[in-house]
Amino acid sequence: MNTFGHIFRLTTFGESHGEAIGGVVDGMPAGIPIDVDFIQQELNRRRPGQSDITTSRKEPDQVELLSGVFEGKSTGCPIGFMVRNQNQHSSDYDNMKDVFRPSHADFTYYYKYGTRDHRGGGRSSARITISRCVAGALAKMALKQLGIDIQAYTSQVGNIALDRDYRKYDLNQTEKNIVRCPDAEKAKEMIELIETVKTDGDTIGGVITGVIKGCPAGLGMPEFAKLHAELGAAMLSINAVKGFEYGEGFSGINMRGSEQNDEFRITDGIVTTATNHSGGIQGGISNGQDIYFRVAFKPVATLLREQNTVDIHGKEVTLTAKGRHDPCVLPRAVPVVEAMAACVILDHYLLSKSTKL
Repeated sequence: MNTFGHIFRLTTFGESHGEAIGGVVDGMPAGIPIDVDFIQQELNRRRPGQSDITTSRKEPDQVELLSGVFEGKSTGCPIGFMVRNQNQHSSDYDNMKDVFRPSHADFTYYYKYGTRDHRGGGRSSARITISRCVAGALAKMALKQLGIDIQAYTSQVGNIALDRDYRKYDLNQTEKNIVRCPDAEKAKEMIELIETVKTDGDTIGGVITGVIKGCPAGLGMPEFAKLHAELGAAMLSINAVKGFEYGEGFSGINMRGSEQNDEFRITDGIVTTATNHSGGIQGGISNGQDIYFRVAFKPVATLLREQNTVDIHGKEVTLTAKGRHDPCVLPRAVPVVEAMAACVILDHYLLSKSTKL
């Protein structure tokens, strides 16, 4: 399954140390102005080497659009694209060729396919998310025409966490620091923690919060394609993601129904809710309120310190990984979370057009 989506569909290809990463987006509505600089900006937010708390791999990640765009607008035909790899250090992975990194996809890929590309993780590398960011940028351009805005931010690193209520922060401050946290003071603490972890040759995880504003009521399907289920599947398909919740999520179990129910009211002639504990989705369908969710990322599996493991011959060995790796994936994962949310929302907007006249 290298294809994601129902109507707005992304098919990806490529490996971390192959010739290129790329994909094909099908179902992009025709006539949407295509801003290549915006696509590049989204890739720049994801690219490696952007700060001292990310991998030092240096890649320009320059996107090439191959089809589906004419005179600056989408044609409605498939949009092919490619980003060439230029800074591979494949020899850094020679000592991992026959060894399974603990908690990495090395073992499962090998036992599924009988072979694996050990260079940078091959197809299991987070570098593959380049394709998602391109598709997400295209989806954002279409959603902009509808007044739908998507923002994500780092809300927790290790035990350093922001308040769960996103409304307490100016999300426009997110890009003002390298960890992509809208709280400047908490951002400093997060950065210091990541730097300490990096010095120890270790890694750390955290949480990214996503917020979707302007989403109309009626998106999502009532049974097997509930909007929150589709968002959850999208987020859980991102490398290192271990959990997804929306609305009050797990914290809602501490509330009674009388506390959690979102009572309806009329505001300026429009049906709204007094609260939004539901996170903008009820019965699997958007209700017109803000959709907000949280995505948990585990610590990166590749450590620059000794670990016990086994090799493909069934022998117990020790491994000290080499190469360039993120001590914390969250800063670079923020645009990936936004991209996947954009793809889901546009896909379901297009699906909603086929449910009624």
